[in-house]
Amino acid sequence: MNKIIFSIAICVLSITILSSCQQEKKLPFYGERHAETVKDAAGVERIDTVYQTIPNWSFLNQDSVVTTNKATDGKVYVADFFFTSCSTICPTMHRNLMTVYNDFKANPDVMFVSHTIDFKYDKPSVLKKYAQKLGVDDAKWQFLYGSKDSIYTLAEKNYLVAVGEDSTAKDGYIHQGYLVLIDKDRRIRGAYDGTKEDQVEQLKKDIPVLLAEYKK
Repeated sequence: MNKIIFSIAICVLSITILSSCQQEKKLPFYGERHAETVKDAAGVERIDTVYQTIPNWSFLNQDSVVTTNKATDGKVYVADFFFTSCSTICPTMHRNLMTVYNDFKANPDVMFVSHTIDFKYDKPSVLKKYAQKLGVDDAKWQFLYGSKDSIYTLAEKNYLVAVGEDSTAKDGYIHQGYLVLIDKDRRIRGAYDGTKEDQVEQLKKDIPVLLAEYKK
């Protein structure tokens, strides 16, 4: 009898620990960080860690409307860098990302942002046709066009994704196919290879984990 009670107790304890671990699971932070002295509401000073964040931005979207970071502020979003004439990784990357979009299409706290790196050809009208072909017809997924300097700097310095022109590349550009997960405070919380289904599936699992952080 005592053995049965002991076994039940161990089982309950294990379930409790597992549940606690699942509730407390948090995604890591990516990029640079530094310590900063801050004051709380009571005026008490403490040391806090400040993480790298995505800066303010302003671009034209697929509807030729000036779109800024205000569109994503206060939301969890997935960002990537691509170009419409890409014949290598982009089709696979966006086909996979489309499954994520469909899974979270009804969630108002989740958005998607795709920045074109082809500043010569991918004007808003081209992005519009691309979005329509992909099956996106709402503001939840923004396709953004900007100058070379603004997009490339944002990609490499802030999102930590390599992009560039390359005359030796098949389509004239090179870029990484990462899907970058950003939290509601503009911090990088994940990077997933958009060409690999297992990593895209992990992204689908991590988005709810990230959203749960803001429900406490």
